[in-house]
Amino acid sequence: MNRNIKKVAVLGSGVMGSRIACHFANIGVEVLLLDIPPKELISIEEAKGLQLTDSAVRNRIVNASLDTAIKSNPAPLFSKSFAKRISTGNFEDDMSKIADVDWIIEVVVERLDIKKSVFDKVEQFRKPGTLITSNTSGIPIHLMTEGRSDDFIAHFCGTHFFNPPRYLQLLEIIPTPHTKRDVVDFLVHYGDKMLGKTVVLCKDTPAFIGNRIGVYSMLALTHLVDQLGLTVEEVDKYTGPAMGHPKSATFRTADVVGLDTLVNVANGLDQNAPDDEAKGVFTLPGFITQMVSNKWLGEKTKKGFYEKVKGADGTSEILSLNLKTLEYGSQSKVKSATLEATKQVEDIRKRMKVYEQGTDKAGELFRAMHYPLFEYVSNRVPEITDDFFRIDDAMRAGFGWEIGPFEVWDALGVRETLEKIKKEEKRLPGQRGEVAQWVHDMLAAGCESFYKIENGVRQYYDINSKSYKAIPGTEDLIVLDHIREAKTIWKNSGVSIIDLGDGIINCEFHTKMNTVGGDVIQGINKAIDIAEKDYRGLVISNDGKNFSAGANIGMIFMMAVEQDYDELNMAVRMFQNTSMRIRYSAIPVVVAPFQLALGGGCEFSMHADFVQLHAETYMGLVEFGVGVIPGGGGSKEFALRASDEFKEDQITQNTLKDKFLTIGQAKVSTSAVEAYELGYLQEGKYAITMNRARLLADAKAKAIELADAGYVQPVPRHDIKVLGNQGLGIVYVGASSMRAGNYISDHDKKISEKLGWVMCGGDLSAPTEVSEQYLLDLERKAFLELCAERKTLERIQHMLTKGKALRN
Repeated sequence: MNRNIKKVAVLGSGVMGSRIACHFANIGVEVLLLDIPPKELISIEEAKGLQLTDSAVRNRIVNASLDTAIKSNPAPLFSKSFAKRISTGNFEDDMSKIADVDWIIEVVVERLDIKKSVFDKVEQFRKPGTLITSNTSGIPIHLMTEGRSDDFIAHFCGTHFFNPPRYLQLLEIIPTPHTKRDVVDFLVHYGDKMLGKTVVLCKDTPAFIGNRIGVYSMLALTHLVDQLGLTVEEVDKYTGPAMGHPKSATFRTADVVGLDTLVNVANGLDQNAPDDEAKGVFTLPGFITQMVSNKWLGEKTKKGFYEKVKGADGTSEILSLNLKTLEYGSQSKVKSATLEATKQVEDIRKRMKVYEQGTDKAGELFRAMHYPLFEYVSNRVPEITDDFFRIDDAMRAGFGWEIGPFEVWDALGVRETLEKIKKEEKRLPGQRGEVAQWVHDMLAAGCESFYKIENGVRQYYDINSKSYKAIPGTEDLIVLDHIREAKTIWKNSGVSIIDLGDGIINCEFHTKMNTVGGDVIQGINKAIDIAEKDYRGLVISNDGKNFSAGANIGMIFMMAVEQDYDELNMAVRMFQNTSMRIRYSAIPVVVAPFQLALGGGCEFSMHADFVQLHAETYMGLVEFGVGVIPGGGGSKEFALRASDEFKEDQITQNTLKDKFLTIGQAKVSTSAVEAYELGYLQEGKYAITMNRARLLADAKAKAIELADAGYVQPVPRHDIKVLGNQGLGIVYVGASSMRAGNYISDHDKKISEKLGWVMCGGDLSAPTEVSEQYLLDLERKAFLELCAERKTLERIQHMLTKGKALRN
């Protein structure tokens, strides 16, 4: 049957429920959020003379929870205006409204009896065929169906969102044997395409997949610290980004999640997984038991493995816990030859090999934690999943690992690692030094790795057929890593131009942080040359962690310090010309940004025919932070857009002011939606992709669509209305008043006046229509003049050395 989710009911407004509601609102779904009514008045209600029967009181809990969620950081909503899509109520007065929804998601506390009581009420009002799911991190799903109707059972399964649901990509789907196949298929499809999740189909086993493996991995480390003589800060240094894990690593992650949460999952596994050969790992070491007893649970109690304290001089210091004495002290500097060696290796898979060969504590820990992990995950197949790749998916999407355990094993060599696993001296509870038989069968069948790439498609080893198969659901994805070697048609040190097929090519950056320098400028122009000659369209995107952090300010700094202004003028002119070429080429150009799209990355996006961007795109013109104005066409473009928004019946200076402040305050969007609200995107010229993995395929499809529609090369603009002195007066008065109030520095005032000068078209006696090139020349002149300022050079140097803005 065809399903269309127009309205969702979320039952339970706690931390998870309110944020799940927000994420559905993000994608345009109407949400009904319900919770229990309070049983007694609070003092403020008594003072107002309210009664328990008043709606403001009865919905107090749900409204307070939603309000807290909306104000939280990181924000659960793409835009605060989306809160209007959520209506609230309570279980007693408003449960009947679930008859009008398409999907009911239960998110009450983790107690089976409470969940069942909620389902009793749901059964009274739910219309047949409505999807019903329970968001749980550990309660067996099949236990929830006891006593339920046949239709309820057929449309019911578990859905485990990871917190926070907007940002963590993992969504586990846990069907029961009675869940209809089409229900499971729909939820997998909807979670992927609409919610933007990595959807992992799980068996109904304790803690499902993500927490089963993730908690095992974290607790394994707690058993190793004593054997290896490791400190808290050493573990977090060794198990962080160098290992392909998040910055919060191990113990910092436990503090953020809450030690009580970790312990609850561990106890659940200890009790409910009796046949787990390594269940001893889930028995907590003494220092964790004592920490829980002391209520040192992490951030929620201000103490955990770390404690933030203030000294007598008012400065803050983060102390770490000594696991032997359970006393807090200053953190010691962690040094490691192995870590230094890994810094030289950008490719995560090659880095794993370097890490494994380390001869110090870091290398020793890598081996002591990974060899038993390989053994453990191999033995979880087929217990928790029939397909091992789902374990890797869960660890990447739920725990932020760059590559999952089977991918790490592949990087080390599957066959080569078997003997090392047997010989590893540091043993964890239950570790035997022997992996599951299916791994030996795989090698015996001539399959030397868990994954391989064939014709641009990633395949996995299928245990049943003993052969490789395409990973389900990935057939229509485009992954540059999988096609780069075979499909690259041109490259230089910073760019690869790759044939995506169907007449579309992609220009990929691969500089550090994907910054824009001469090599990227050359690559974009070459890509447009090639596309105009032999192809139908161009996509500009990449597979990096960020689309682009902006211009290579190190290059700008060197030219400015050496006072090579002719060279700098030429570099800025080339940057501007490239932005203009993106807009005025003979073929459609689609830019597909994600994560950071700053400075030049933002300017390229602003000049594209179409922007296909990921929902989590943080876009902005941030040049003020390094003492200059946008010089790659951004200042010009905001003047152009202000002109297009001028209306006869409105004060034009107000429109100009909004655009000016967006640049002047270096505003960066917190989502793709906010990028539109800030003016970086234009109505009808952008679309949002929820799932990052699908971004490139969506961008290619848009390029084809534009080409098929009969793309016509645009004509440069000569009708941009600028306000001249009429606008400059307001800019100068505003900057002076901000300086007088000590809100900005003298240099900030100077940058503001330069920006105003460009956006107002310079010293013109009256509003005038000018060309894009006229504004670009003003923009470039102002940029160069600011680069000659000592305070600008100080700002650039501070950004290069400290990684943050200097307000001088």
